[in-house]
Amino acid sequence: MTERHDADGFAAVDRELLDAVWSLNEAVPWSFSFARDQPTWAAGLGALLGQPDATCDDLRARLIELIRPLIATARSAPAGEVLGHEQRCTTATGEERLLRSCARMVGDARTGHLLGITTDITQVQEDRRAMTDLAARYQLFVERSPDAIWVHQDRTVVYANPATARMLAAESSAQIVGHPITDFIAGHALPAVQERLAALTTPGTAAMPAEVAMRRFDGSTIPVESVAVRINWAGRPAFQIIQRDVTAHQTAEVALHHQAALVQHVSDAIIATTRDGVVTSWNRAAATIYGLPAERAVGQHIGAVVGAPLDPAALLAAGGVTEARHLRTDGSALAIRISAAEMPSGFVLVCADETASRRAEQDYATVVNALNEGVVVADAKGFVLTANPAAEHILGTTRAEVVGSQLGDWLLFDETEEPIPLDARPSTQTHRTGAPQNARVLGIRRGDGRSVWLAVTSRSLTPDNDAPHPIVLSFTDITESRAIRERLEWEATHDPLTGLANRTLVLRHLESALRSTHRAQPTGVLFIDLDEFKVINDSLGHGVGDEVLRVVGERLRQLVREGEVVGRLGGDEFVVVAHDEDDRTKLRLLADELRRSLADPIGVEGRRLHVDASIGIVLAPPGDPRTASDVLRDADVAMYHAKTLGRGRTAFFDVQLRERMQRHLLLQQDLREAAQKDQLWMAYQPIIDMGTGQTVAVEGLLRWTHPLYGTVSPAEFIPLAEESDVIHDIGAHMLRMASRELAAYRARHQLDLRLKVNLSARQLEDPYLHNDVHVALVEAGLPASAVCLEVTESALMHDPTAAAQVLSNLRRLGVRLAIDDFGTGYSSLAQLQRLPLDTLKIDRSFITGIDENPDAEAIVSSIIAMAHAVKLTVVAEGVETAEQLDLLRRLGCDQAQGFYIGKPTPVEQLTGNRWTP
Repeated sequence: MTERHDADGFAAVDRELLDAVWSLNEAVPWSFSFARDQPTWAAGLGALLGQPDATCDDLRARLIELIRPLIATARSAPAGEVLGHEQRCTTATGEERLLRSCARMVGDARTGHLLGITTDITQVQEDRRAMTDLAARYQLFVERSPDAIWVHQDRTVVYANPATARMLAAESSAQIVGHPITDFIAGHALPAVQERLAALTTPGTAAMPAEVAMRRFDGSTIPVESVAVRINWAGRPAFQIIQRDVTAHQTAEVALHHQAALVQHVSDAIIATTRDGVVTSWNRAAATIYGLPAERAVGQHIGAVVGAPLDPAALLAAGGVTEARHLRTDGSALAIRISAAEMPSGFVLVCADETASRRAEQDYATVVNALNEGVVVADAKGFVLTANPAAEHILGTTRAEVVGSQLGDWLLFDETEEPIPLDARPSTQTHRTGAPQNARVLGIRRGDGRSVWLAVTSRSLTPDNDAPHPIVLSFTDITESRAIRERLEWEATHDPLTGLANRTLVLRHLESALRSTHRAQPTGVLFIDLDEFKVINDSLGHGVGDEVLRVVGERLRQLVREGEVVGRLGGDEFVVVAHDEDDRTKLRLLADELRRSLADPIGVEGRRLHVDASIGIVLAPPGDPRTASDVLRDADVAMYHAKTLGRGRTAFFDVQLRERMQRHLLLQQDLREAAQKDQLWMAYQPIIDMGTGQTVAVEGLLRWTHPLYGTVSPAEFIPLAEESDVIHDIGAHMLRMASRELAAYRARHQLDLRLKVNLSARQLEDPYLHNDVHVALVEAGLPASAVCLEVTESALMHDPTAAAQVLSNLRRLGVRLAIDDFGTGYSSLAQLQRLPLDTLKIDRSFITGIDENPDAEAIVSSIIAMAHAVKLTVVAEGVETAEQLDLLRRLGCDQAQGFYIGKPTPVEQLTGNRWTP
C-alpha cells in the first residue's frame, strides 16, 4: 500500500476516528484493588497532575484523593457499570486543571478491582465553552436578522424569529409557532413548495432560491425569496426556511448572490470583494472571527485583513475551495476553510473558522499517540490505515508492517486457544453491521511469536451509513492482569494449605451438578471429619497439624476419579463430591477406602501419626430440590451421627436423622432460656432407711417441660447442657431451686429430711461451683449438713486429683458427698479412701435381678462390705420389687430408693415421712 493511499484513507475517516477514540480512551490508566486497598497507575501520572517531580507516595496519595468518589460509588454499584467523575486540581506551578476519571468495576467490592483512566480535559472544556459561545452568537444573529428565519417540522411551525413575525404581520413569534405551514403559503404556491421540500432528503441539503407568495395575518400576500434547508431539530428531521421580502430589495445579481451565500453560511464570515480583491462587504461573523470591525475592513485588500495572501480569482480557478492559515488582528492563528463564488462585480468569499475543531483534532491525535491502549483504524475493505505507537508495541511490530495489512490476516484465538473464524471476529462484525463490539477478550500471536491477551473494542466510524463500514479498533494488553485475575480466582476458590477446592468452589460445583439437566445418575457427597485431630494440634503444634492435613488432602485427591471434587471446608473437615453414584454400597466402599487410606501412618518430624475419620454420606438424585448448601448440611448431619456411633464410622443421611438433629439443635438453643422461662422444675424421689423404713432423704431430679416437645428426658437434655456449657447455669439453678423447695418443705412439716443432688462431670470443672453451692444454701436457709452432693464414679475417675480438690472444698462447706453409680467404673477401695466421701450408691444395674442371680448378690455383698470398711453409708438405687428390698436388708444395705419405694414427684406431692410397703 502506498503512502498516498494511506493518507487519503485516513483523511476520509480522520475526524470520525478522533471522535470515536476520544469517547473510548483517556490519558493515564490506573487500577484500584479493593482487596489490597491500594492503587496502581501507568507512566505519565505525574505529568497529568502537574507534579513531574513528585514521589511515588505523593502520586499515590494524589491519585487516591482524585478517585475517592469513584471508589465509594463502586462499592455499591453493579458490576460492569461505567462510573465518571470530574475534579479540579492545582499543579506545582499553580495552574488549575480539570481532570476527568472514568472507571469500570471488575469483580465484587471485597476481592475485585476498579479499572479506570484519567485525562486532562481542561482544553476540551474551554473548546466546548467556545463552541457554546459561538452557538449563542449564532442564535443572537438569527434573532436579530432582518431576514425571516423559521423552522417547521412535520409541516408545523416550531420556531420563528422576530423578522418572521414582522413579515407575516403577526403580533409576535408565538402567534406563528404551532400553525401548519399551509396557513402561510398562498394556495397556488403550495404544490411547488411541497415539491421542493420533498427533494431535500438528507441533512444539510438546500433548495435553490425561489419566489413564494406568503399569506399574512391581515389577509394580504407578500412575495418573498425563500430558501429551504434540510436540518435536524431536537433530533428529528425538519426544514429551516430563510425568507426575504423581495419587494423591499433590488433584484440585482450581486444582491441575489450575496443573499444566497448568507442563507447557506449564516454562521460563517461572508466577505464580498471587487475583482481586484478589495473588500466591499464584511458581515458580523467576519468581524468576530478576525477581530476586525466592518468599518476598518471595507476598502482594504482581502489579503491585508485576513493576514495571508488571498487571490479570489485564482482560488475560483483552482476549484473555489481551499484551507488556509489566517491571522486575527491580535496575531493569533486561525484555521480557515474558504469557499469562493463569482458575482458580476467581483467575488463573495465564505470563510469558515475551523480553529477549534482543528485544535481538538490535534489534541485528540496527541492523546491517541500518548495512550497505552492500542488504536488501529481500518478502511471499509479491512485494510489498516493507521496505528498508534501503543498498538505497535502491543502487537510487537512496526508501523510499516501493520499499516496496509489486512485485519483478516491477523492470527487470533479464543479463550480455549482455538482460532477465531473470520466471521466471528469483532472487527468483521462491526465492518459488516456497524454494530459496536465491546471489550471482547481474545488472544493474538505477536510478530515475535509470543502470544498476548487483548481486551478489544470495535466501533464503526460511519455508523449512520450503509455497510461496509470503516472501523476503529482499540485494545489493551490484559495478559498480566488476566494472569493476576486467574491467580486471584484460584486463591478465592481453593484452600491455601492443601490446594483443594474450598467451600465456595465445592458449593459452586455441587450446585452445578444438582441443576444439570443432563445428569441421569445421583450425586454422592461424602462429608469427612478427622477423629481426635484436636489432640494432634494441641499436643504437637499446628505446624504438625498442618502437615497432617496436607497429607490427608493429597491422599483423598489420589483416590477420587477425574472430574470429581475433593475440597477442604476448614479445620479438619473435608468433602468429596462423587458423580453418577446410584449405589449406596459403592459409596460405602468408597468411604471405607478413604478411611483405610487415611489410616496409613503419616510421618511428620520423625513421628508416625495415625488418623481416622467419621464420614457422613448424602445421595442426591437427579431433580433433587435441595440447594448445594442444603445437601452439604445434610452430609454434615450424617457425619455427626457417625461420630455419635463411636467415631471411625460411616453413616448415611435420611430425613429422620435430619429431624433428630434439628430437634437436637432446637433443644440445645432452647435450653439456654429454659430456666428464665420457668420450664425447669424439680422432682423428688424418696430414700428410706432400711432398718426403720423412715424416709431420710429425697433425691432432687431436674425435669424439663418443653413448650413444643413436652417432657424431655434428662438423659437427652443433660448431655446437651454439658456439650454447650449450659450445665453450669442449669446446675446452679437446680441447686437454688431444690434447696429453696426442700427448706420450705422441711419447715412446713417439721422434718429432718436430707436433699441429694447430682453433680455432672462438667460441674466439677467449674471454678465457681463452691460459691454456687454456698449461695444456694444461704438463700434457702438450708443447713449444709442437710445436703448431699452426688458425683458419678466415672466423673471422679476422669481426673482423680482435681476431683479430690473440688470435693475437699465442698466438704469444708459442711455438705455431704456421695459417689453415684458405683461399680460401673474402675472401683477400688484405695480410691474410696482418698476421697472425702460419706455415701456410696450402688448402680441400679447390680440391683436388677439380684434376687434371681447369685453372682449379682455376691457383687453387691462385696460392695457393701467394702463401703462399710471405709465407713461409708450404702444406698441401693433402682429397687423395684419387695424381694429385692428384703435381700438388700439381709445383706446389710443401709438405705434404698426405687420405683417400688416411690417414684419422683413434685415436692408438694411428697407424702409422709415413713414408707410402708
